[in-house]
Amino acid sequence: MEFITEVTIRGLGVLSTVFIVIVGIGALSVILMFLADVTQSKDAIRHNYPVVGRFRELFTRLGEFFRQYFFALDREEMPFNRAERDWIYKSAEGRNNTAPFGSTRNLNLVGTPIFVNCPFPRLDEEASDPPPVEFGPYTPNPYLVSSIINVSGMSYGSLSKPAIRALSRGAALAGCYMNTGEGGLSPYHLEGGCDVVFQIGTAKYGVRNAEGGLDDAKLAKLAAQPQVKMVEIKLAQGAKPGKGGILPASKVTREIAGIRGIPRGEASVSPNRHPEIDNVEELLDFINHVRDVSKLPTGFKTVLGAYGWLDEFCDAIERRGVEAAPDFITLDGGDGGTGAAPMSLMDNVGLPLKSALPMLTDVLERRGLRDRIRIIASGKLATPADVAWAYCAGADVVNTGRGFMFSIGCIQALRCHTNNCPTGVTTHKKHLQGGLDPKVKSVRAASYVEKMRKDVAMIAHSCGAAHARGLKRFHVRIVQEDGTSLPLDELLALKRPKAPHEYVR
Repeated sequence: MEFITEVTIRGLGVLSTVFIVIVGIGALSVILMFLADVTQSKDAIRHNYPVVGRFRELFTRLGEFFRQYFFALDREEMPFNRAERDWIYKSAEGRNNTAPFGSTRNLNLVGTPIFVNCPFPRLDEEASDPPPVEFGPYTPNPYLVSSIINVSGMSYGSLSKPAIRALSRGAALAGCYMNTGEGGLSPYHLEGGCDVVFQIGTAKYGVRNAEGGLDDAKLAKLAAQPQVKMVEIKLAQGAKPGKGGILPASKVTREIAGIRGIPRGEASVSPNRHPEIDNVEELLDFINHVRDVSKLPTGFKTVLGAYGWLDEFCDAIERRGVEAAPDFITLDGGDGGTGAAPMSLMDNVGLPLKSALPMLTDVLERRGLRDRIRIIASGKLATPADVAWAYCAGADVVNTGRGFMFSIGCIQALRCHTNNCPTGVTTHKKHLQGGLDPKVKSVRAASYVEKMRKDVAMIAHSCGAAHARGLKRFHVRIVQEDGTSLPLDELLALKRPKAPHEYVR
């Protein structure tokens, strides 16, 4: 009994000593923080409210977390709300994503699309698969695109190795193509066996010479690979029109530097435009040069702001002949996404896709080039209603990037540019990539595609169309300020300029 008492007393003594040490260290830390705060002048809050003022920064950082999980309603978050993300998650997991008790979406907001169901919708047995769309009829290697949804341009570098591998395998399983983004063609884009669209950015990553210009030999070698089906010349992307791609130095690993042909550990910043392209004639010259070298359908990706140049572009095509036209235009909206962009561009520059897509379609239709130049729509098209609207507005094909990111695990943590993505999608830190198994996530990506096809077809059948590519502008109405709605074709006719010279230049 005395022994137990003695052990207990000694134990309490040790605990008391440890407690005193911890309290001492804590007190010393508070004193040091107090002295550091009151002697600095960079942060007024910390200077005036030492130690306590530090909690402001902590709570600011935690704000995004608390809003997402506790305070924001299902339809409130940006850029994608919880309802949209949940639809993608459930679709990717193969779960039932029907919902009870009525829509939580406010259908009275100006700009809301409402699809017009017909009294006698298509029976399932009357429906058909969307016909394939031919790209590059004047090239030695035309490409038929069947899938209504495909993987938008996301570079290896912006996305992690396992993410690219998952998307490559998923695209192959689903029978859709994958755009490489401007970071070059990596082995992981090819690994899954999917069709690939190679993007040439302003820095020519993967096909650049020592001076940063286009290396024809590298392009010809790359284009000769059977999986590479088309070449896309990137003029601009949605979140940062007028500025080149940005990859922070922390994400430029040895392998990525080798693929891109740039120094390791230095920020990868592309020029804000192709030095070779300064007008519509030079754009056509570059398109035709790339097409001649690659022997593949070739087009360009851009964001519309001023669009009067499109008439000048069409004039140049008419002078040269339709064979000289681009095989496609990938149109990104100002609401498109990226891992890193200046807020001043992301928030304020470039027309949203809902304005730009009908505009581009109308110009090409009016100039008699609509059947020659295919339109690929890209920019925040991640749910069935978004994709169905794009087909109503005139798209031939739709790409999405962030939809596929969600499908393989992205949680919209908004840490893409920090190399600290918690799900492994946009980080090159091995311990954060551990939960992203390409074999598992590829099935999720393919499931997302299949559910998208099914639900877009369901919208089309409700409207009386046989398939997604059968949707027309009169199949969707747009809510107006007075609470009524107008068919998209009538709405655009009311706002269409009267003559070409009225287009903004």
